[in-house]
Amino acid sequence: MTNPEAPVREKPRAKGVYLVPSILTSMGLFAGFYSLIAAIQGRFELAAWALVAATIFDMLDGRVARWLRAETAFGAEFDSLSDMLSFGVAPAVLAYLWALVQLPIHRLAWLGAFALVAAAALRLARFNVRLDVADKRYFEGLPTPAAAMLVATSVLFFEDLGAGVNPWLALAASFGLAWLMVSNVRFLSGKESDFMRRYPPAAAAVVVFALALVLADPYRMPFTIALAYVLHGPLWSLWCWRGRRRRAPQTPAREADDADAGGA
Repeated sequence: MTNPEAPVREKPRAKGVYLVPSILTSMGLFAGFYSLIAAIQGRFELAAWALVAATIFDMLDGRVARWLRAETAFGAEFDSLSDMLSFGVAPAVLAYLWALVQLPIHRLAWLGAFALVAAAALRLARFNVRLDVADKRYFEGLPTPAAAMLVATSVLFFEDLGAGVNPWLALAASFGLAWLMVSNVRFLSGKESDFMRRYPPAAAAVVVFALALVLADPYRMPFTIALAYVLHGPLWSLWCWRGRRRRAPQTPAREADDADAGGA
């Protein structure tokens, strides 16, 4: 006779289940490596599309791992090392060869590219260390895939226009992205979104609408979406900071000054 209060043991999962997220991570790693090779060969548009593919695989591997309940410490480390190549080294080399190399001061060119690599490494290290205590609703600092996507979609945007980007603008963007990656600015993650759980039909409609926009103009809309995501963090932080200042109580000195002014 079985004990109804005895804990129910889950059936052991097939070992092949744990390989699925790692296969997706490997595909993302290959896409990042291919982007690196294409950039060296001067095929910048192809390199940009490879980075887009790497981002898609990066989004899939974590979600598939959670869906299959196949999250492992090995998978987390493998994903982080893969991200370093795909979203640290590859976009930096692409930005360098596509735009930064045109700078008249060559040291600034490689310094701008190195800023992206160093910031990506610091961002990934901090994410791994603080993974257990982080608020799942937000990212602290710009995620490395988002920074890489802005680099990749910028290439697609300007290549479609048939115009080159100003190398000084590219340098400023490189330093700006590097700063955002190591900053404490919060960015929405979408992992623990109440909107997705409470309103699944509306969430699905938003996803379909976004995909329709991207398919309608695959060279300009991805750039617009990537730029909007990168900018929403600083703008949101500025808005929250102004709100806190308005709600903050007046200091005694300020209140005394106001009283004196009223008596006069």
